[in-house]
Amino acid sequence: MTKLTQKQLESHLWESANILRGSIDSSDYKNYIFGMLFLKRLSDVFEDEVKTVIEREMAEGRSRAEAEAIAEDPDEHQFFVPERARWKNLSQKTFNIGEEIQKAFYALEEHPNNPALVGVLTPIDFNNKERLPDVTLLRLIAHFGKMRLGDEEIPNPDMLGDAYMYLIAKFADDAGKKGGEFYTPRQVVRLLVELLKPTEGMYICDPTVGSGGMLLECARYVQEHGGNPRNLRLFGQEKNLNTWSIAKMNMLLHGRLDAVIEKGDTIRDPKLKRDGQLMLFNRVLANPPFSLSSWGKEEAEADQSERFQFGVPPASYGDLAFVQHMIATLMLDGMCGVVMPHGVLFRGGQEAKIRQGIIEKDWLEAVIGLPPNLFYGTGIPAAILIFNKAKRKDRTGQILFIHAAEGFANGTNQNVLRDEDVANIVSAYDAWENQERYASVVSVDEVRENDYNLNIPRYVDTVEPEEPVDMDAAIARYQEAVQARQSAEAKLADHLRRLGMLKD
Repeated sequence: MTKLTQKQLESHLWESANILRGSIDSSDYKNYIFGMLFLKRLSDVFEDEVKTVIEREMAEGRSRAEAEAIAEDPDEHQFFVPERARWKNLSQKTFNIGEEIQKAFYALEEHPNNPALVGVLTPIDFNNKERLPDVTLLRLIAHFGKMRLGDEEIPNPDMLGDAYMYLIAKFADDAGKKGGEFYTPRQVVRLLVELLKPTEGMYICDPTVGSGGMLLECARYVQEHGGNPRNLRLFGQEKNLNTWSIAKMNMLLHGRLDAVIEKGDTIRDPKLKRDGQLMLFNRVLANPPFSLSSWGKEEAEADQSERFQFGVPPASYGDLAFVQHMIATLMLDGMCGVVMPHGVLFRGGQEAKIRQGIIEKDWLEAVIGLPPNLFYGTGIPAAILIFNKAKRKDRTGQILFIHAAEGFANGTNQNVLRDEDVANIVSAYDAWENQERYASVVSVDEVRENDYNLNIPRYVDTVEPEEPVDMDAAIARYQEAVQARQSAEAKLADHLRRLGMLKD
């Protein structure tokens, strides 16, 4: 069997969206296509494992029947695929296809050898015949049946994982505003990770994990820098059940069976705990929903974990609730990076008091203003806030402000951070020095004098300087213009005289 290229795989998977186009809303494509992709991958890998076991056992002298029986032992497989869930059986169904797919999901989840799959597939509902008639599902099964997704075709699990991330980005783009609910643009994720610089051995958490891209980018970063990404513990929590399912599949397709992704509302019911206490992490990063109005204020006021030590945010803005949760889950030498709307930098009232408390602890390390229209679902500009509970000695009592709002490329639906934009921001953060119209190192004393207002233009001069006027050149240009006008008037007068229309 020929190995697939990344482009072939991505193209084939994206074509499956065309089968659903018109039947369901584009924001829902991902649930069904990811479910089918995951089912096909599990089935094909299972077939490969069966083949390997049979060949091994027959080479040791057992009969084919004996070898086939051993190949059905669940302990021979990473995931055991029951008969009902195997692709060859599913592809033979011609009636009530959605019901058969749902039964396949239940069979996979209920098998005792598949604890990592519990609750991952069954939230995807294929049973609605009005949205997904048999004819549509038959086409979808036939399309996925054209390409094997086993280990022979895809020997590197990251290849399938990357294709999965490609699909997530495409679905977010296709869904438009709704895409922001589960996807953060890849370059923003990359920027956050390069600012936080995770290393192997660390515990990493995303409390609003979405599809899991930030956690996986941390693993990629560690590998790119010579570390072992397997020696990195990944944790997350997600409120939306379908998005949680996507994150779980994303982890499994990347081979991260050890990743802990909990279901639930991080503010109202934080699930990442140990011995009844909040778990602590070396790095925490997130892109929480902007300015959530129903975020759990009442629960926060009754919270006993001291997450909100600087105060409870107003009911209409939950941004600083997520920030305080993230800070509260940091180890003593931990760092966190979070994407926030600009309002958290300057809004008054209770939010100003929370900013004051965090700044006086000297935990805020950097404020980075991003370009507008980077995110699905909102065109407003955002900022990245970096918090560090153990600042370097030469950075204590200081905050770095970076004005990166002008570095981007125009995209089809959203603006895009380019590689050079990310590199410029990271370079400025690492250099920790003033750069004209771009970066400014500011003392906490100065921020205090500004009533803890973090609005970037207060600290970085973002106004484009006017070019100095060359008076000699301006006078010369004026004289040339006067001479040109006089010459034109003389020519016109001469022409009119020849026509007898003007007398001397």
